[in-house]
Amino acid sequence: MPKRNVVSWTAVLSGYLNMGLDDEALWLFQEMIENSVQPNSSTFACLLKLCGNLLDLELGRQLHACVVKGNWSNLIVDSAIVYLYAQCGDLSCASRTFERIPVRDVVCWTTMIMAYAQQGRGNKAFSMFSQMKQHGFKPNEFTVCNVLKGCAEGKELRFGKQLHCAIIKGMCRQDVYVGSSLVSMYIRCGELFDARLVFDSMTTRNTITWTCMIAGYAQNGFAEEALSLFEVMRRRRVSANNLTIVSILSACGLSGSLYRGKEVHAQIIRNHSHRNVFIGSTLIWFYCKCGEYDYAARVLDAMPVRDVTSWTAIISGLAKLEHGSEALRFLHKMLHEGVEPNPFTYSSALKACAKIEDVKHGRWIHASVNKTRDLSNVFVGSSLIHMYMKCGSIKDAFKVFDTMPERNLVSWKTMVVGYAKNGQCPDALRLMYRMQAEGFHVDDYVRSTVLTACADAECDIQWSSASCSYSG
Repeated sequence: MPKRNVVSWTAVLSGYLNMGLDDEALWLFQEMIENSVQPNSSTFACLLKLCGNLLDLELGRQLHACVVKGNWSNLIVDSAIVYLYAQCGDLSCASRTFERIPVRDVVCWTTMIMAYAQQGRGNKAFSMFSQMKQHGFKPNEFTVCNVLKGCAEGKELRFGKQLHCAIIKGMCRQDVYVGSSLVSMYIRCGELFDARLVFDSMTTRNTITWTCMIAGYAQNGFAEEALSLFEVMRRRRVSANNLTIVSILSACGLSGSLYRGKEVHAQIIRNHSHRNVFIGSTLIWFYCKCGEYDYAARVLDAMPVRDVTSWTAIISGLAKLEHGSEALRFLHKMLHEGVEPNPFTYSSALKACAKIEDVKHGRWIHASVNKTRDLSNVFVGSSLIHMYMKCGSIKDAFKVFDTMPERNLVSWKTMVVGYAKNGQCPDALRLMYRMQAEGFHVDDYVRSTVLTACADAECDIQWSSASCSYSG
């Protein structure tokens, strides 16, 4: 174009945004500045949406200031400002901007509901939804999807069911996104039967719908149902995404379906998805779960990028397979590559030390944890107690337990059972009663372990006394 004005620049910018080409849109914005193009209200609306997509709060604030100074404010621009702050997690600024909008439409109400739903503020999202209806606005499918997301996050099944009834009665258009949101809501609330009813009643399903149902089955331990549904999905030639693959590998691992898992692995290699760090980490977990340590190690070695999740998957898997020394070898390789362990890595490595009763390595890990904030993590603390107890270092175990800022049921159980198994009957009994007094449930396993240990100790005392009497 020999002559390009703000309208033509904004049209291309809007096109890039609609196509999801955020990087190209940012490049075009920079070119606009270089060409001294004066933006209009439509340009600002596009740029604010771009900043929201890129989570660039600093640039977004600068654009907001330009809008205020240039008096470019209108309903579309104000809604874009709300969207920017909502996407960047600044609820107070989003709320303040929303409250200043003199005349609102469904879009700005939906943006505000979305903001609260995304930040886990379900009750606030429901309140906004009720206010929106009281002001006479009819929700659209985007509004409903965001409210259902709030129901899923807050496990608000009752409100979700009420909304489902309203959708059936014609509150909004029942499209694939509303259906998928309903399936997700029921799964997150633990209602797999209702989720499947919605899934089966849908006339149109996309990859997200199928993946949501498969993932729901896999995450709730229904591996066979997940695998069966995946077969139907494949027969209907619905393309799988990375989350589908991760869910199916989880189902294969839970059911011990090594052959099926290997088929999925072959498909992953054909699609070049093995380069994805989440898929690679799940493959490592799957092979470890099926007892195939060599395959798991090969997958890790073949990964172009290995993060803390991939390393933790192999360390945890080997610890569970009783390959403690191998697990610790991988921990050293991980540290050598400069990858920082997380609490789950430390916890898995300490379990490996406990398996082989390697207190020397356990102390080294303890010293490493001391240099980080992870020592305050309740799972790391519990793993340290377990490791020291398994290695017979009772004083060290108690020292960790006594200095823990937070204790959960696992910490108490580990300490009590550790005392019992190390023959410290009085300490085990005393701590068990204290555990009960502090409101923690003492289950049958803990009680029977302690009582058995005390009975054995009593037998030993009686036998020693009898031996002394006989000798006398």
